[in-house]
Amino acid sequence: MIGRLVDGRYQVRSRIARGGMATVYLATDLRLERRVAIKIMHGHLADDNTFKTRFVQEARSAARLAHPNVVNVFDQGQDSDMAYLVMEYLPGITLRELLKDYKKLTPEQTVDIMDAVLSGLAAAHKAGIVHRDLKPENVLLADDGRIKLGDFGLARAASANTGTGQALLGTIAYLSPELVTRGLADARSDIYAVGIMMYEMLTGEQPYVGEAPMQIAYQHANDTVPTPSSKNPAVPAELDELVLWATARDPEERPNDARVMLERLREVEPDIRASRTPLRTQATMVVPDAAMPLGGAATAETAVLGTGAPVAVATAVPEASDDGDDTTALSASAERRKRRGYWIFALVLLLTGLAAGTGWYFGAGPGALATVPETATLLPGAARQVLEEEGFEVVAGERHDPRVPNGQVSGTDPEGGQQARRGSQVTMFVSLGPQMLALPDVIGRPEADARAALGDFTVAEQSAQQFSAEIAAGSVVAVLGVDGNAVAAGADYPELGDVTLVVSVGAVPDVTGLPVGEAEAALTGAGLAVGHADPEFSDAVPLDHVISATPATDPVRPGDTIVLTLSKGEDLVEVPNVITGQTVAQAREQLEALGFTVTSNVPAFLEGAVVASVQSPAAGEKLKRGSEVTVNFG
Repeated sequence: MIGRLVDGRYQVRSRIARGGMATVYLATDLRLERRVAIKIMHGHLADDNTFKTRFVQEARSAARLAHPNVVNVFDQGQDSDMAYLVMEYLPGITLRELLKDYKKLTPEQTVDIMDAVLSGLAAAHKAGIVHRDLKPENVLLADDGRIKLGDFGLARAASANTGTGQALLGTIAYLSPELVTRGLADARSDIYAVGIMMYEMLTGEQPYVGEAPMQIAYQHANDTVPTPSSKNPAVPAELDELVLWATARDPEERPNDARVMLERLREVEPDIRASRTPLRTQATMVVPDAAMPLGGAATAETAVLGTGAPVAVATAVPEASDDGDDTTALSASAERRKRRGYWIFALVLLLTGLAAGTGWYFGAGPGALATVPETATLLPGAARQVLEEEGFEVVAGERHDPRVPNGQVSGTDPEGGQQARRGSQVTMFVSLGPQMLALPDVIGRPEADARAALGDFTVAEQSAQQFSAEIAAGSVVAVLGVDGNAVAAGADYPELGDVTLVVSVGAVPDVTGLPVGEAEAALTGAGLAVGHADPEFSDAVPLDHVISATPATDPVRPGDTIVLTLSKGEDLVEVPNVITGQTVAQAREQLEALGFTVTSNVPAFLEGAVVASVQSPAAGEKLKRGSEVTVNFG
């Protein structure tokens, strides 16, 4: 797909992700000159009307929503036999990837993310749409800080209750009890999934686990979700209450829709943040009388340094013995306080200057942080210009990249979207194309082992099948390249290049010598078609039995034709009566025309004149063609 022009408009650049129903690629909209994400349905699902309908439904559902927290859908169409969906491109990660990196999130982070998720979901519920597949994989965290809800592939218009009409859809870990038990979903089912997601964000694990999906489904239907604080004591009570409210087994006890839950989240948010903010107190230091020299008096001064807390300074002034001494002591004390005030003022100015300078240096000066632009798939000249305009020093580099064509920029170090200091070096990597790797020898290995060995390549989910007498069923017969031709073991092949496994289904059934009915049943049961050639005589094979079974194709794959040649039995011919007034020459001609060998006691030069009177064997007997018949004159 990389490099392909879809519908004459979208130039596919690289692959972003692959799912069970479709693959998402980064593409350029040549008409509007912008980058987009194009979602293309897997080819083997193109003939399935159920998947096609669900794919189109995703476009219609998302297109009905115009909200900052919902992924925008731009276009949907069909190119040949390929269904596609065009969405806005959001460089970043999913909530699932964030949880993998950090295990669990703080209450503040959870509140921020859930505020965005519930905002987008509230817009969907207001438009009458039930998402039905909420999970961390469908929450997108863009590099620029935006949080969006995507993948409306299972969305349905919300009626009083929406049934699946088939096996449960969605991810079992986030399915509500009513979906598990009755197959019905409404807006409150989405709220249940939101509650499970909140629990996972706060604790780093899902509330229900099991070895089989049915074990997890049983727990959803029969158990009560525990409070997150039972796993993580740092979780505040307000979030405990929200999770329990959202995950109530009875839908009637949950919020009616995302708007109701969002309003409650925003009500408790100030309390959550206040409980997590450390108290800032100002302590006053009091020097007790016991610490003063006997007969002394205490005075106090407070000085403010920068933005620090007030500091109480206590000074002891000795009591003078007379008025002169008192005056001298007070004057000296005042002078000392005056000098100390100058130093404090100078220190405040110095610290203020340092703070302002540091703020300028790191905020707008050479030390300021800037976002490294995304330059992947640009040509080197254009990428260099973009990076230099942002204030970075560009260093050229090269590396192999299986997704970016040779000669285009495959990325940078630091990567696009990350923060780096202005003026720092950014290495710009120009793609050398995919690295050529030796294809492992997987012929004769079980399919699962072969897939593991081909981990450096993109193996098609659907394997081709082929009959083979040499390779056991379930093992690999051949590896096909993107052109459909077999690739030999050890041959150089592009990293992540598309390959297809050809897997043996065993040998073609041997039907030689079987009656025609049994032979046809055996071949059709193996998934083969049956054809027939002209029947032949056979001394060894009985009538209407198979003389030979010949494949019409090489190699033979399910659905191909096997041509059967049936027996007409032995080739016997009835001997005619040739002694009824015919000459020997006439009798010879008649018998040879039937395939017999003729002998006679009449000389050859007289056969035309002598009438045959004796033949052996007698007329009416059946002989094989080529048998000898004697015609004499007696």
